[in-house]
Amino acid sequence: MTSDATASVNKKRWLQLVFGVICMCMIANMQYGWTFFVNPMQEAHGWDRAAIQVAFSIFIVTETWLVPVEGWFVDKYGPRVVVLFGGVLCGLAWVINSYADTLTLLYVGAALGGIGAGAVYGTCVGNSLKWFPDRRGLAAGITAAGFGAGSALTVIPIQNMIKNQGYEAAFFYFGVAQGVVITLIALFLAAPKKEQIAAFAAKAIAKVSQSARDFAPKEMLSTPLFWVMYAMFVMMAAGGLMATAQLGPIAKDFGIADIPVSLIGITLPALTFAAAIDRVLNGLTRPFFGWVSDQIGRENTMFVAFAIEGVGIYALSVLGHNPVLFVILTGLVFFAWGEIYSLFPAMCGDAFGSKFATTNAGLLYTAKGTAALIVPFTSVITTMTGSWHAVFITAAALNIVAAVMALAVLKPLASAHGRRAAAAAAAAKGSSKVMAAE
Repeated sequence: MTSDATASVNKKRWLQLVFGVICMCMIANMQYGWTFFVNPMQEAHGWDRAAIQVAFSIFIVTETWLVPVEGWFVDKYGPRVVVLFGGVLCGLAWVINSYADTLTLLYVGAALGGIGAGAVYGTCVGNSLKWFPDRRGLAAGITAAGFGAGSALTVIPIQNMIKNQGYEAAFFYFGVAQGVVITLIALFLAAPKKEQIAAFAAKAIAKVSQSARDFAPKEMLSTPLFWVMYAMFVMMAAGGLMATAQLGPIAKDFGIADIPVSLIGITLPALTFAAAIDRVLNGLTRPFFGWVSDQIGRENTMFVAFAIEGVGIYALSVLGHNPVLFVILTGLVFFAWGEIYSLFPAMCGDAFGSKFATTNAGLLYTAKGTAALIVPFTSVITTMTGSWHAVFITAAALNIVAAVMALAVLKPLASAHGRRAAAAAAAAKGSSKVMAAE
């Protein structure tokens, strides 16, 4: 490929990345805006908080566990049709939520929203892994940043609409707007051809080992490396999902939700301030740690980030009753948590190749759904113990264990996996040469 052709493809892949980020921004509120609807729904219908949070778990489970299926469609038919389908479901889901007067209908909306959001999320992340074999950490991080920070600009508008027009109006109007944008952007998405990215694959950063061959999903599932990554993903996702789903209730129970906090020249109620900063940091962390992992390796980066997360969650449990520290520490927690959505997909692409990247990353992403099953129990545990302390301690411990595993277990396992893949690829190449000679 000529230098001009390479430059043209480089522009195209960055444009594809932008399209993916926009789509991710449009589905961000479906997870990160949820916390603002919990208390209003409880007050309007008298539903139990734990019962309402079941809807959040249904959303996360359907968003994550169906991604491998959606990924198969992407790998076979391309990203356009899958994201188009997802955009329609995302809009429909929040419209249903706006009319839901029973928990059953709320759960139906959550399931449809999860399927739609998963179709969008899995497709955009997988497409970024395919277009950027040389910068998987950064590309996955930038794409995931749209999901992490995409709701930052709508935090205040959503809260204002809930306050002035009711949570039903917020669900309806934001749902329709988000669905329309996704369906329009979907029309411009495309997957790369092998020859388009060959030059970039050859320039893959030497500090991050790349698989010598592509692993089909079934092959990947038979490797110990995948299951260690899966277990670590569950550990990390559990604590972060608890914080994103329960941020509003935690602030309310701490008695600091509406207390004004002044930082960096801005004064806002503690919960509003925390939510806005958290979403920005949760977005920034993904490309930041993704870029870091491209430089120093995935496992080393995981150790640093996961350890910070564990310390941050513990500090929040001890110091979070102070409104200023609540804002600062939740920011730290979100900053050290969001990177899992760039590090794990990038490492999955490194270890198992590009050909089946969307499906393989989707299978790993189901760990988020497994972790989501824990979220409703946090409300139950809090009710039983009378505080959030036990929940925070458990989440912090899981993060510290995951940090240690990154270096003690994952790193040597990944190295051994890479050596076996290289040996198998060399043997296959040698065999093909012998057959050709014959």
